[in-house]
Formats: sequence, structure tokens, C-alpha cells
Amino acid sequence: MQKADKEKVIADLTERLSSADALLVADYRGMSNSQLASLRVELLKHGAKLSVVKNTLTRRAAEAAGADALLAMLEGPTAIAFVEADGNAVAVAKALSDAAKDTKILALRGGVLSGNPITGDEIERLAKLPPLEILQAQLVGVIVAPLTQLAAVLNAPLQNLVGLINARITQLEEGGDTSGSEAAATEEAAPAAEAVDAPAGEVVAEEAPADEAPAEEAAAEEVATEEVVAEADAEESPAEETVAEATEETPEA
Repeated sequence: MQKADKEKVIADLTERLSSADALLVADYRGMSNSQLASLRVELLKHGAKLSVVKNTLTRRAAEAAGADALLAMLEGPTAIAFVEADGNAVAVAKALSDAAKDTKILALRGGVLSGNPITGDEIERLAKLPPLEILQAQLVGVIVAPLTQLAAVLNAPLQNLVGLINARITQLEEGGDTSGSEAAATEEAAPAAEAVDAPAGEVVAEEAPADEAPAEEAAAEEVATEEVVAEADAEESPAEETVAEATEETPEA
């Protein structure tokens, strides 16, 4: 390879190493061209490009891109899966893991994920994670759950307060009805009491003259009796005078 061609390859690798969101390195020794082609097609579906690289040129590109963690993995036949920013690193790891199980040849060395180095075992664990959609849903659930609990805690006193207010309103309404009923009963009882009291007063007023009448009648009878006695005395007086006169005349005879 000419020097100019090597410089071009290094520049291209440097740009790809710098822009990739994740780098997954595998040893493809023993794989056929058809197997590599099938693996490339599968990785493209998840936003990754598989490239067979020369270690010497890749080291220079890694040093230029600042991907020093990649240097220790560049031993033997090397294939790198460049996961773009819009790619799915979990799906790429799963595709590489499945290819390693199916071919019994491909070996996962490790890689760089979000600037942090990972081992081959960590790629296997990454491959066992749920799909991105499920992870997003789980993440949303983890975020929303505390907020829901917080909202429930904040709303509980308000709900209790509303319940207490409603209960108090109901109690006051029921008490108002009872007071109204009692007031009506009192108003109805008042005329009855007056009706009962009034005749009593009238009876007393009527009985008072009745008690006085016999006394007056007795006095009137006593006066009439005295007058009768006086008249009787007056009538008896001429008789006495006649007797006296007769007595006086008798001696003369």
C-alpha cells in the first residue's frame, strides 16, 4: 500500500473513531467472506458498520482520535463495529453475540462505549439487555413512579381537607334542618301555650267577681233584714201605744 493510501486510510479511521458513539472489537479469524458479509448486513440494520482493519494503521488512527483504550485490543485479525450516534449499541452487541454463538469462531475482545472501555464479557451482558423500546419504557416508569408517589402524597391532604369540608357542610345542613324543625315546633307550641294560659286568666278574671257576688248579696240581705225588722218594730209600736191607752182608760172607768 502506498504511503498516500495509508494516510488516507488513517484519516478515514481517525474520523470514524472520533464520531462513533460506540466501538465493539472482535476477532474474526477463521470466518468466511460470506459470514462476514451476512454479519455486516445485520449490523447495518442497527446503525453500525463492520470493518476489517489493519492493526498498525488503526493504532495510529486511535492515537490521533484519542481512543487510547482501543490500543490494547488491537492484536491479531481485528474487525471493528462502528456504532453511529443514531445506532443501537445494545442491538449491535446482541448481533455480535449471536454471530459468535452461531459460528463458534467470532470472539469478542471488548470495545469502547461512550468513551469508557468495556470487556468482551460486558459486551455479552450488554447483549442480554431488553430492546431499546423496552428500556425507554422502563426508564420512563422509573422516572414517573416517584413523581406519581409525590403527587399522591401532596394530593392526599387536599383530598382529606375536601372530605372534611364536605362532611362539615353536610353536618351544618343537617343541623340547620333540625334547627328549623325545632323552631317550627316551638312556634306551633307557643300559640297552644297562649291558648292554654289565656282561658286560665279569663277563668280567674271571671271567677273573681263570682267570689265577690255572694258577699255583696249577703250584705244586701242583711240590710233588707234590718229594714224588715225596723218596719216590724215600727208596726208594733202603735199597738203598744193602744194597749197603754186602754190601760190608762180602764181605771177611769
